[in-house]
Amino acid sequence: MPVNDAVPAPSETPPAEYRECVGICLINAEGQIFVARRLDLGSNEAPPDAPPKPWQMPQGGIDPGETPETAARRELLEETGIARATIMGASRYWYSYDLPAEIAARKWRGRYRGQTQKWYAMRFDGTDSEVDLNTAHPEFDEWKWVDPADVVDCVIAFKRDVYRQILAEFDDIIANVAAASEGR
Repeated sequence: MPVNDAVPAPSETPPAEYRECVGICLINAEGQIFVARRLDLGSNEAPPDAPPKPWQMPQGGIDPGETPETAARRELLEETGIARATIMGASRYWYSYDLPAEIAARKWRGRYRGQTQKWYAMRFDGTDSEVDLNTAHPEFDEWKWVDPADVVDCVIAFKRDVYRQILAEFDDIIANVAAASEGR
């Protein structure tokens, strides 16, 4: 599949040449964002500009017959063990990014050029002790809470534009979660 020079602008419907996924912007009471370090993008698989074992917010594919909201809840539980989270909002658009050609070819044999994601802002209602990365199919080896201003710097380059847009769209939600926690 030929790769276009430009990633599509955010759209109200998912573009066909991208794999449909969800992303979760999980927010704690301090207004920090949950990120985890990937196991499968070590230095031998990642593009040259990637940090070693890049971090990301939880994300994953939408199964056939599954709604994006259901997929978001499932992916959060499967990847992090987190069951206690409240959806505070959903992105208005689907946000897309291209994977580097060599990764896309290996993962999908040319079927998709990247991923398109519906994002969910979720308030973490649990305790840090509930996070469990030792799941049936582990994807991460470490996790942390980071300030929203620091999220983009710790992720792989090809996801940064999407992360900037999501954090901007969810800015008020992030602030409201932190403010509500201060008022308790």
